[in-house]
Amino acid sequence: MIDISSLNFGYDNEAVLKNINLKCSKNDFLVIIGPNGGGKSTLLKIMLGLLTPKSGKVEILSQSPNKVSEKIGYVPQVFLPNSNFPIRVVEVVLMGLINQKRFGFYTASQKQQAIKALEMVNMSNYANHKISQLSGGQKQRVYIARALCAKSEILMLDEPTASIDAKTQAEIYALLKNLNEQGVGIVLISHDANIALSFATKVAYVNKTLHIHDITPNINKQEFIAHLAKEHSHFCDVEIALQSCSCK
Repeated sequence: MIDISSLNFGYDNEAVLKNINLKCSKNDFLVIIGPNGGGKSTLLKIMLGLLTPKSGKVEILSQSPNKVSEKIGYVPQVFLPNSNFPIRVVEVVLMGLINQKRFGFYTASQKQQAIKALEMVNMSNYANHKISQLSGGQKQRVYIARALCAKSEILMLDEPTASIDAKTQAEIYALLKNLNEQGVGIVLISHDANIALSFATKVAYVNKTLHIHDITPNINKQEFIAHLAKEHSHFCDVEIALQSCSCK
């Protein structure tokens, strides 16, 4: 799904990302964590083809990001600048097909496609509700449906559960995990390592450089202490939160 090697990016003389290497498959649920200003969103934008690295290789589905943009669904932190804009849920989802309109109209087949996407996120009963009437968690489900409506093979999400309560966060992550098990690759930035780690198969800690953590089953305390006693070039809160991972 993702193959990045020797990637470097910066603005003018300021380095933002240094020697980034990352590989993961469509079976992976990749969570990107790290401090504010560490380069998480920049890395996501590079994978989306919105930014061009200064050097290195970036391939998504074996091609450059710009060539597979129609296969990538993107869910930003804030989708509608004015949450009170009078637009129905199904119309928001159809925006995922905006480049596929015929003569300025959506076809009956496309509208059915939007309803099916809403069914996948358990929101079809709200198809004709105004988006402003929904809770934060419900809106996020609708924005995920918008990405799915375009039949995306990969979903990339920028802090999809920011400002949402813990219960709703867990529900969103469970939904994404279910989609991942159905063959949709998941890449998301998270501000909450603990809940994200419960669902991830890989965690990338980004703070200018990148360290990948493969999530493994829990190990016993003695093994974990021995693991911490080893020399590491990197040590972060992923290990503390998870207490079982292999660091690379």
